[in-house]
Amino acid sequence: MLSVGAAAALTCNRCREREKKREGGNDMELPQTNAGKVFSLLIVAIGVYAKVQKATDTVQEAFLIEPSAILILVGVVMFFITFCGCIGALRENIDLLKTFSFSLTLVFLTQLLIAILAFFYSEQTHDNLGRFVKKGIKHYKDDLDLQNMMDSIQKELQCCGWNNYTDWSWNMYFNCTENNPSTERCAVPFSCCASVPKETVVNTLCGAGVQNLDHLEVDKSIYPVGCADRAVSWIESHLLLVGALALGLALPQIAGIVLSQILISQIREEITSVS
Repeated sequence: MLSVGAAAALTCNRCREREKKREGGNDMELPQTNAGKVFSLLIVAIGVYAKVQKATDTVQEAFLIEPSAILILVGVVMFFITFCGCIGALRENIDLLKTFSFSLTLVFLTQLLIAILAFFYSEQTHDNLGRFVKKGIKHYKDDLDLQNMMDSIQKELQCCGWNNYTDWSWNMYFNCTENNPSTERCAVPFSCCASVPKETVVNTLCGAGVQNLDHLEVDKSIYPVGCADRAVSWIESHLLLVGALALGLALPQIAGIVLSQILISQIREEITSVS
């Protein structure tokens, strides 16, 4: 989190300033960093905007938790943690620093717990994601942002559907039953189609009737593999990147916890020496 990093940096700067004061150096104005606060408020603003503009029954039904609510919650938590860290370090307020350290520890342990549960309960995680994708497929035509998101995922991972391309029969427009009057019956979205070299105009009808073709013909026109298998393959082939992202998320939080505890100890030492 950017706010966590900003708070940790501010705490570190405060520690350096205290050391310089002890050595008899000149007082230096502590540089104020508001990046974390601005970033957290920006997330809240985006969440509120999404709540107002995209608060439709379609979006709420497609997602387990409404995305705008998640953005608002994350923004508020980030602002609260950053505020406690910055003000606590500036004012040498032990209570605020304790709140900062406790909140940051709670966030870190929550993330760690989610990662552990997702690893040990991989089958349940797979099933829950499958239900989410199924809802997304059902409402593919009902919301433009949801449609763009699913198209981007399929293009990036070069996949189609969750298990395979026939999953698009979950959508009422692409459903392959004989009594379906839709002109897109038995089709799949164009984002499932294999890329054509030097193609200048996207053929949005390239997936027409694909679900009626045999597997050999399907392989020539679209990506038949489901996004579930593709996602697992991507993670396995990018373990270093995934590990680096996890480490990059964890280290600033750990640094913030450690630095806040160091600062609390220094403040207590000064209080003890004065009294």
